Amino acid sequence: MKEQLKKRTKIFAHNCVKITQSLPNTYLSNHIKGQLIRCSTSVAANYRATCIAQSKPSFIAKISIVIEEVDESNFWLEFALDENLIEKNKIENLLQESSELTAIFMASRKTASRK
Repeated sequence: MKEQLKKRTKIFAHNCVKITQSLPNTYLSNHIKGQLIRCSTSVAANYRATCIAQSKPSFIAKISIVIEEVDESNFWLEFALDENLIEKNKIENLLQESSELTAIFMASRKTASRK
C-alpha cells in the first residue's frame, strides 16, 4: 500500500503540474499555477517523508502536512474553476483524486492516533 500511495501521490503531482499548463497567462492564473504546483508536489514529497518517519508522533505530524497540502491542492483546483480559468471536465479527475487521497490520509492519521 505504501509504494502504491507513493506512486499515486507522484502521479497526482504530475497531473496538477500538467493542468497548470492549460491555464491562461494572467496575473491570477500565474498565482494559482505557482500555488498548485507547490502544494501538489508537496503532497508527494511529504508522503515520502511520512513513509520513513521514525516515530508515531513524527508520522502523525508528517501525515498531517500531507493532508493539509492535498486539501490545499483541491482548493486551488476549485478556485481556478470558480474563476472560469478552466473547464470542470478537465479537472474532475484531479478533484476526485484529491478527495480520495484526503480521505485515505485522514483515515491513516486517525488509525495512527488511536494506537
